[in-house]
Amino acid sequence: MISFLSGKILEKASNTVILDVNGVGYEVTVPLSTYYELGEKGDPVDLRIFTYVREDTLQLFGFKTRREKALYLKLLSVQGIGAKSGIAMLSGMSADEITLAIRTDDLARLTSIPGVGKKTAERMVIELRDKLDDIGVSALPKRAQEPDGSESGNEAFGDALSALVNLGYQPKAAKKALRTAVDEGCELTVQKLLRRGLQLLAK
Repeated sequence: MISFLSGKILEKASNTVILDVNGVGYEVTVPLSTYYELGEKGDPVDLRIFTYVREDTLQLFGFKTRREKALYLKLLSVQGIGAKSGIAMLSGMSADEITLAIRTDDLARLTSIPGVGKKTAERMVIELRDKLDDIGVSALPKRAQEPDGSESGNEAFGDALSALVNLGYQPKAAKKALRTAVDEGCELTVQKLLRRGLQLLAK
């Protein structure tokens, strides 16, 4: 089973790219989020691959990042979401936006994706809400204010707090978890604080 391809772009269209890998051309279907990050003909590219196999079908789906592929596989586990519709979802909304919408029960945001109806959106929230901790958020929102209205004195703390709140956690609980992480001696970077904060909130 193919899980990764590294080669040069031979051709590309709106949702497909043909990679020349040592003289062998692989046609790969990609979401628009990946397509926009591809270079031009002849440029090198690495893609993480999901191989879709059925009795009469063998199709490759490619993703620029590990997180995109991980979210795609989560989406496929939801009843009613198939290989092509999962790609359509990632074309209509970024991985960060989908993750946040699911974690915050934002059905209106999810149903704004072409092809996603209310029932599918509800299933996404119910089935995936508690299964996205390993996906994370790469594009963190603007630093939030603390619940008492004053900004955190540490920018990393504020960014981590904003991310947790946007993921659906209550501000008070999120701030408590982050303060615990700081007291434990956690490195004061957004990624380390966010990871430890999520671990504490999951207990």
